[in-house]
Amino acid sequence: MIAPSWARFFLCDNPRAMSRIIWLLIETVGGLLAVSCILRAYAHRVHLSPRNPICQFINAVTDWLVLPLRRLVAPTRSMDWASVVAAVIVAAVVALLYFLISGAGRAPGPIEVMLGAVFWLLNRTIYLMIGLVIVQAILSWVNPYAPLAPAIQQLTQPLLTPIRKFVPLIGGVDLSPLVLILLLQILLSILDPALLTGMFR
Repeated sequence: MIAPSWARFFLCDNPRAMSRIIWLLIETVGGLLAVSCILRAYAHRVHLSPRNPICQFINAVTDWLVLPLRRLVAPTRSMDWASVVAAVIVAAVVALLYFLISGAGRAPGPIEVMLGAVFWLLNRTIYLMIGLVIVQAILSWVNPYAPLAPAIQQLTQPLLTPIRKFVPLIGGVDLSPLVLILLLQILLSILDPALLTGMFR
């Protein structure tokens, strides 16, 4: 009796598809953790209140990894270096797992893994910045007095202030978020050709 196609899929008759599913799960979990670590470091940088719901969420997600690292890498007033180190560690693990899952037939070298980790982390950091700017723009139009609006404003202000010096208001409309998103998209398009392994596609 021949099993139906969906049954053959789950019976691993399609190892390439299963590898993609495993990679999707790893990248999703790793991306959430790495982005949370980066956001935690950035929130510390802009002195976002730890009682803010955003900080409470990212602290709950990353405490198990960041707090032990703080015994080795103490934070300063302007940077939580333990969160940065945690993000790099997560990115390195994700990169290593990608090279192992992709079936390259050889163990990746440390330089190859670290380059993949750096590119992956930069990619996710840029998407984080784009997401923050989009949320800030939506809240400013729809509900500027939303509970999260002050925190989002505090997170995006350092990114938008330099652009606002060169992009004036047009008809009372602030176009700096649009300009920043465009610049970040250009940066992504520059990074993409360097991601030759297909790790981020």
